[in-house]
Amino acid sequence: MLSVSIPVIAVTAGEPAGIGPDLCVALAQRDLPARIVVIADRRLLLERARCLRLPLECTDFAQGRAPAATARRLPVLHVPLAAPAHPGKLDPANSAYVLRTLEVAADGCLEGAFHAMATAPVHKGVINDAGFAFTGHTEFLAARTGAKHVVMMLIGGGMRVALATTHVAVKDVARSITRDGLEATLRIVRRDLVERFALARPRIAVAGLNPHAGESGHLGREEMDVIIPVLERLRGQGFDLIGPLPADTLFHPERLRGYDCVLVMYHDQGLPVLKYASFGSGVNVTLGLPIIRTSVDHGTALDLAGTGGAEIGSLTEAVTLAARLALRSKERAAARHARAQ
Repeated sequence: MLSVSIPVIAVTAGEPAGIGPDLCVALAQRDLPARIVVIADRRLLLERARCLRLPLECTDFAQGRAPAATARRLPVLHVPLAAPAHPGKLDPANSAYVLRTLEVAADGCLEGAFHAMATAPVHKGVINDAGFAFTGHTEFLAARTGAKHVVMMLIGGGMRVALATTHVAVKDVARSITRDGLEATLRIVRRDLVERFALARPRIAVAGLNPHAGESGHLGREEMDVIIPVLERLRGQGFDLIGPLPADTLFHPERLRGYDCVLVMYHDQGLPVLKYASFGSGVNVTLGLPIIRTSVDHGTALDLAGTGGAEIGSLTEAVTLAARLALRSKERAAARHARAQ
């Protein structure tokens, strides 16, 4: 088991035709509060470094030995591509490679080889075109780690925004929100805010699903039939919950100061606001996993791959947050050990 004094973070390079490899090469040029191990095809990274005219040396990562924190030297756990990758040109043949990098990172976290993982963007469409049922990192990692219920939360612009549903078509959102599912989501959000983010009594604002939070049932009954009963039940158990609130006024700066997190009912109800405030520096965190996983807040940007135009801010923030959460996990474990003595 590695020492966590300087966390070791596995970074998956994502879609090989996108900007993920560019960002990994750029990480090697930065000072980071962690030691990183990039899980990717070594040749892909070296080729992308040549495109970007950036210096790069790849070294082999040996499990159980912390990677050297040397500038411009990138520890790599090699996973071979199935076919040559070209910037901006998707190839379904490499979809299995992309999924394999995620498996290696997740398994390494479970086994203690890594303290956390951070993921560069993947292209869901090309993975599905290759015949894999894939809706996103969140769902894939839940299945890989055996997590029963996970929650996507994005952090940026002074906000934490969690989602009651993730990659669900708008027409399916209402029936996807159930009392049991919403309660499980709120329990995970509260637990991880306490345990991973050190908030003793997190204040969570909950958005309604319908305009004006249903207008007392005139614009929809989901608030009355599903959301309010769950909030009342959990308040009775000590949860500090506000809502359901109309989403159109929920994100007013004065209101946000009173919340530690906002739970919205679907992807595009809350994320446009957060990304407007922090695009390029926001971080996606998966709550409810037995491992720590962070990610960028953007897509593969195929048009920028290999051009040098990709911004590294979001991946840098994702690695930084993963390291901070790993250290906090160590502190919690030490406190539990001390109490047991």
